[in-house]
Amino acid sequence: MTITERAVKAVELKLSGGYNCSQAVTAVLADQTSLTDDQLKQITAGFCAGMGNLEATCGALIGVGMIAGLKTEGNGTLKITRQIQETFRDRCGAIKCKDLKTLTDGKPLCSCEECVRNAVMIYGEIMELN
Repeated sequence: MTITERAVKAVELKLSGGYNCSQAVTAVLADQTSLTDDQLKQITAGFCAGMGNLEATCGALIGVGMIAGLKTEGNGTLKITRQIQETFRDRCGAIKCKDLKTLTDGKPLCSCEECVRNAVMIYGEIMELN
């Protein structure tokens, strides 16, 4: 599956109502880890609505950060997650859920679906996935 196909699938999972932002991202990137889809879904269950409903860091970012940590086995993960966050901020306008959902002209700065899509795409670009 290409990174674009993964991003589309992540958005579909988010829209299905059965996955939060973090879960949708980790589900499509599960093959980057040694964990199962179900294990990742359980681990990321509390990371919705900005870090457990606190309107803090976007759950999609938390999800890709977890995947990056598992993929790199912790080696160089901080540098990678910083790159992911900076690129995400550039594309989406913020990294905190509260800021991303702030309405301007009746629409959010970046919708959950776009955050999920962007997080997967950025992970793919930085980790050089096709």
